[in-house]
Amino acid sequence: MRILIQRVRKAKVKIEGDLIDFIGQGLLVFLGIENEDDTNDLEWLVNKLLHLRIFNDEKQVMNLSLLDVKGELMVISQFTLMAATKKGNRPSYIRAASHQIAIPLYEKFLLLAEESLGNRVARGVFGADMKISLINDGPVTIFIDSKNKE
Repeated sequence: MRILIQRVRKAKVKIEGDLIDFIGQGLLVFLGIENEDDTNDLEWLVNKLLHLRIFNDEKQVMNLSLLDVKGELMVISQFTLMAATKKGNRPSYIRAASHQIAIPLYEKFLLLAEESLGNRVARGVFGADMKISLINDGPVTIFIDSKNKE
């Protein structure tokens, strides 16, 4: 399971021109799920995500978490995070989980994040052609892979 985190001032997701969801200050997270992922991966990632100290404190040092700043969270499913690019120039998405595996894990990720935050998590629509707009704050962009815990 992989997440790409972007610290944002605001973000919104639209489908066919209709506003689906939005957030103010917080984190926009793109989530990629592979066939071998399970609840251990998502529990570890949700915990890491919510406690990651990437917001500035009063001294302008990144020392505060999303929980500390009471920020908002948006999670967007993105199978392209599982792209394999080793061979050739056309990415392979063979590692991306099927809908039968990915949708329940995506929904559990959202639920666990909501329980931990004590707030609703904004989201897109799984598998839809979404248009995401954001104002990246910093910019701060971090990639985490549950199979490569660095």
